[in-house]
Amino acid sequence: MLRGWFDMALALTRHTATFSPPVASRAYGYLGVTAFEAVASGSGKLRTLAGQLNGLSATPAREAGVAYDDAVILDAALSSAVHDLFGNTGPTGHRAMDALDAKLQAEVTEGLAPDVVARSESYGRAVAAHILDWAKEDGGAAVANMGFPLEYKLKPGPAYWVPTSTIVQQQAPLLPDWGKNRTFAMPMGATCGLPAPPAYSEDTASEYYKEAREIYDTWRTLTSEQRAIARFWADDAMLSVTPPGHWLSIALQIVDREKLGLEKSVDVLARLGVAEADSFVGCWETKFVYDTVRPITYIRRVIDPQFETIVNTPPFPEFPSGHSAESAAAAIVLTSIFGDHYAFDDDTDAEDGLKPRSFASFWAAANEAAVSRLYGGIHYRAAIEMGADQGRCVGAYAVALRTWR
Repeated sequence: MLRGWFDMALALTRHTATFSPPVASRAYGYLGVTAFEAVASGSGKLRTLAGQLNGLSATPAREAGVAYDDAVILDAALSSAVHDLFGNTGPTGHRAMDALDAKLQAEVTEGLAPDVVARSESYGRAVAAHILDWAKEDGGAAVANMGFPLEYKLKPGPAYWVPTSTIVQQQAPLLPDWGKNRTFAMPMGATCGLPAPPAYSEDTASEYYKEAREIYDTWRTLTSEQRAIARFWADDAMLSVTPPGHWLSIALQIVDREKLGLEKSVDVLARLGVAEADSFVGCWETKFVYDTVRPITYIRRVIDPQFETIVNTPPFPEFPSGHSAESAAAAIVLTSIFGDHYAFDDDTDAEDGLKPRSFASFWAAANEAAVSRLYGGIHYRAAIEMGADQGRCVGAYAVALRTWR
């Protein structure tokens, strides 16, 4: 049942127009916390996240002396959360949610007394309502115009971001205020900020030019393996589960593989969701501090007007790499739980015809995800390496959460 609702969230991400990577990461964060708090409310082993996550107060307590069913509580909580967080999906998505709701409700309530079902469902919905009320105040609840501001003034000068798409909506950058959102575990206020990237220059001896030249030379000599890596980690919005969804998919595969119990499973999903959501807030805050131009713009202007990227250039500033940041944050969390040398296969995009890839560790996967952005032609090396530094910083706050008694 837990897997069913998280799989539904991943499926809806691909078909809900506003679900860019930052928006998706936020939803996965709140789903993880909802699942965790629903289970922790009846567990003698788990410790609530209330008082640990920014602004989260204690969830409603269960009534003493009466019977509850944990599976019914969790199902009702996740059903409420998914319906709310993906409320703007289309009719097909709503039908899918309703069908899953009916299926899972029948499964978890079979054989239970009606009063236990009613009490448990009511309590699960109350837990979700508490989390969703908290979510409404974070700054990211409303996403108008798919996240693109109707008015936006570009910074003048060649060093700064300019649109790379001809789509009218994307003449402004995606979610320029996302970095102001309330974080989950990371303290507010650019806690994991970064120093400036190499200074813009068209001098062929400059560090900036050398990094651009690295992308260009790599593009001209790409191997089939490098192309496969770029495609595997592309994770384009509306065409995939997005970068945070990719790591959520990895975690769900491992939860199944290890046959983790419910308490351990929700701990994994909560920590990962928190780290991913915070990494996008931190990354977006930094992106709009430096507002750097994309490689495709620079290379076409300075090196070769015929340059093309292997994957789509996203519509927002270049530095730092969001994929690098969120992958490093995920690797920090998953390594803390499963160890430094946990080998695994990732079949996230098998249904899209992409062959599963094998990794010797979470860091091997995170490093490949990061360098994929250089192979794809959309990030400089500084953005990749410094983005990973930021992700390590962000992920540490999720690891530090006290989830066990």
